[in-house]
Amino acid sequence: MLSPQFTSLPPLSLYIHIPWCIRKCPYCDFNSHEGAVQEREYINALMSDLESELPNFWGRTIHTVFFGGGTPSLFSADAIGEIIAGVRARTRLSPQAEITLEANPGTFEAQKFADYKSVGINRLSIGIQSFNDAHLKALGRVHDSAEARRAIEIGLATIGNVNLDVMFALPASHTGTEPQTMAECERDVETALSFNTPHLSFYQLTMEPNTVFAKKPPPLPDHDMAADMQLRVEAFLEAAGYVHYETSAYAKPQRECQHNMNYWKFGDYVGIGAGAHGKLSMPGSPTEPPRIVRTERVKQPREYMQRAIRGDAVHERRIVARNEVGFEFMLNALRLNEGFAIREFEERTGFSIALVNRALNECEAKRLIERDHLRVKPTPLGRQFLNQALEVFL
Repeated sequence: MLSPQFTSLPPLSLYIHIPWCIRKCPYCDFNSHEGAVQEREYINALMSDLESELPNFWGRTIHTVFFGGGTPSLFSADAIGEIIAGVRARTRLSPQAEITLEANPGTFEAQKFADYKSVGINRLSIGIQSFNDAHLKALGRVHDSAEARRAIEIGLATIGNVNLDVMFALPASHTGTEPQTMAECERDVETALSFNTPHLSFYQLTMEPNTVFAKKPPPLPDHDMAADMQLRVEAFLEAAGYVHYETSAYAKPQRECQHNMNYWKFGDYVGIGAGAHGKLSMPGSPTEPPRIVRTERVKQPREYMQRAIRGDAVHERRIVARNEVGFEFMLNALRLNEGFAIREFEERTGFSIALVNRALNECEAKRLIERDHLRVKPTPLGRQFLNQALEVFL
C-alpha cells in the first residue's frame, strides 16, 4: 500500500478543447474566449501538442474522443475532420470509438452537421439550457427557443445520438422577469422529453467563482425550490424510461455517455487544446515507480498555439500524491448512482481499498454510503449531500 501497483491500465480517452465562443455566458467558468476563430493555426497546434504527449501513452487504444469548449461547432466540418484524421494517423483510435462534439444551437446548419457525421462525429451534445426565451436571455445565450428546437431536430436527423444539456433553478432576467418557477421547470423537462433523445443532462445553475454572475448574482429560486425542482426532474425523467445513472445524467438503457463514464470511473484521458486537463496512469520503469500524472495546458489560445508548436504546451504536470488518491477517485466515482466495485478502486488507483477504509467507515456511519465486500455506492442521502461525503476523503 506504500506505492501504487497497477495490475492493468484503465481505458483511455482523448479530450480536445476548442476555446472560442460567439459570446461568453455570464455563468460560464470554462476556458472560453470571444474572438475570431483561428482554425488552421489551432489545428497545427493540436497536432503538435498530441505528438508531444505520445510517448506517455504510446501503444494504448483510445476508446472515446470528446470535442469540448468553448463552442466546438464554430469549427467547420473540414477542420473537425482534419483533427480526427490527424488523431487516427498518430494514435491507436478504436474503429468503434464514441466521438462527441459539443454544439451551440446558434451554430446549427443541416448540411454542416451532416458533414460532421461524414468526417466521424457520431454523438452530439447540444447546449440547450432552457426552452424559455426569457430565461435564455437571462443566461446570456445567443440562441432562442425556436433555434433550440430546430437544432435538436437537425441533430437527430443527421447524427441521431444526441444529448441535451438543460439547466434548472434559473435566474430572473434584468428585464424584470421572475426566477424560474416550478411550472416553467416542468415545461422545460416536458419539452426536452418530447424529442426522445437517447441522453439528457439536467443540472442546477450554480454561481461559479470568476464569472459575471458571481460578481453580480442575479435573483435565483431559493434552496428549497431548487431542491424540489431536482426531485421533480428526476421523477419526470425516470417515469419516461431514462436511467438516472450519474448526478446530472440520464440515459435510455445502454445509452450512457462512454466518455464521461470513463471520467467517473477514474479512467485515463489525454487532454489537448488550450486549458485542457489530462490524467494518465504510468506503469513505471526501472528508474521510476508507478504513478498517476495530471496535466494542464496553458489557457490563453494565443500562448497555447505558440507553445504547442514548440512542444511546450503543458502549464503543469504533477504526480497525484498518495494522500490525494482516495479523494480524487471518490470525486468521480461517488457521482455514479451505482457507485463502484472495490476491485475498480484497486485497479484504477493501484492501492488497496484499505487506503480509504477509515473514510468509508465514517461515511457509512453517517448513512452517506452503503457497501458490502464487492461494492460501494452512495445512498439517496449521500447523493443529496455529495459534497459532505467527499469532504470525508480530503
